[in-house]
Amino acid sequence: MAQDIHINAEFVKGATKPEHFPVSTLPEIAMIGRSNVGKSSLINMLVRHSRMARVSNTPGKTQEINFFVTDLEFMLVDLPGYGYARVSKTQREQFSSLIRQYVLHRPQLAVTCVLIDARHDPQPLDLAMLEELELGGRRFVVLLTKCDKLKPGALVEREAQVRTLVQSCNNLVDVLCTSSETGLGRHQLLGLMKRIVTIAAAEKV
Repeated sequence: MAQDIHINAEFVKGATKPEHFPVSTLPEIAMIGRSNVGKSSLINMLVRHSRMARVSNTPGKTQEINFFVTDLEFMLVDLPGYGYARVSKTQREQFSSLIRQYVLHRPQLAVTCVLIDARHDPQPLDLAMLEELELGGRRFVVLLTKCDKLKPGALVEREAQVRTLVQSCNNLVDVLCTSSETGLGRHQLLGLMKRIVTIAAAEKV
């Protein structure tokens, strides 16, 4: 049996503007997805902490970029959810600008994990985010969430569909199936994060 990987994380700060981003030399791994994709639950499952990332019944509540320092020598970054209709157009534009500034221009960003709800076809906003990262030359991982809600056969089909969608992307790292309920994918994701941190460190030399 593979040895379990433990991770501890501590909140550093929240940022609503690029000038608020923390000064740090640590590589950063970001998590982003549509509102209500289960991002906060997945982060909490990852660190085995029930309340590190704020889980809300109100999609779109996270309106800032939250930075957490980890003992695996990287910063875990929780980005605002996108695509929630009940925030104002101005707020959506502000979020969009803030997210774009971070994912396309943050030097410390080593990889962006794009979360997609496995129960549904990837949505236009999901595909737009993947395209933006690919065209921007930024590494990304696709994390399928809520995989426990699908029957095994349906999950195999969904994963194959998504892999086909991104098969020509040069900046894709991997596609992983996850579940915050069962812990599916936790070990694989933490292992991938450790490899990315090693790669990022080598690139700085």
